[in-house]
Amino acid sequence: MEKILIIEDDNAIAAIERDYLVIDHFEVEIAPDGKSGMEKALKGGFDLILLDLMLPGMDGFTVCRELRETLDIPILMVTARREDIDKIRGLGLGADDYIEKPFSPSVLVARVKAHLARYARLKQTGKTVPTQISMGNIRINTNTHRVYMNETEIDLKNKEYELLLFMMLNMDVVFSRETLYERIWGMDAMGDNATVAVHINRLRDKIEADPSNPRYIQTVRGAGYRFKA
Repeated sequence: MEKILIIEDDNAIAAIERDYLVIDHFEVEIAPDGKSGMEKALKGGFDLILLDLMLPGMDGFTVCRELRETLDIPILMVTARREDIDKIRGLGLGADDYIEKPFSPSVLVARVKAHLARYARLKQTGKTVPTQISMGNIRINTNTHRVYMNETEIDLKNKEYELLLFMMLNMDVVFSRETLYERIWGMDAMGDNATVAVHINRLRDKIEADPSNPRYIQTVRGAGYRFKA
């Protein structure tokens, strides 16, 4: 049984999330603040974390940043904050998705399932694709999930890695934002496609010599993005 950690200070919301997840046969634990949530998460055994942003003591941004130092499991931020800057900051710290309150519990469960499925497939990536994928000065080792630029390792978050790997496996193919969201996040028209643009921009910052004039990840006006071989 897969195990979910809910870090949420609103008891009513935490209870709703727990109840819907338990109905779908997940094991669930709840932490009411950032400090206790981080302590629980670091003890291990969880497959996914639902993380509120506005927590007492230690906010969700700090918790996410600290957890990403050691954990690579999916982290989904659940919050009432709707500002794009909060989404960009959360995704930049390593969150895999951003769910706005109020939310449909059934949609939240669907996203949890999708992220768990994508994470499981990512762990099996090395068995289905070449061990080494290279283009220009970029090299991916799919066994270790490490990415190198000019043989210097660069740090990519989970979804940044998945996105880069997918695009490098499909060089010169143009993908819309919607298609990329479905392929990488595992859901069709259920999420915020701006998430894709955020991750594309962060990837460009890390792999492009000039992110404003990208060599690899190119925008195809009116169509989407492609990785240029």
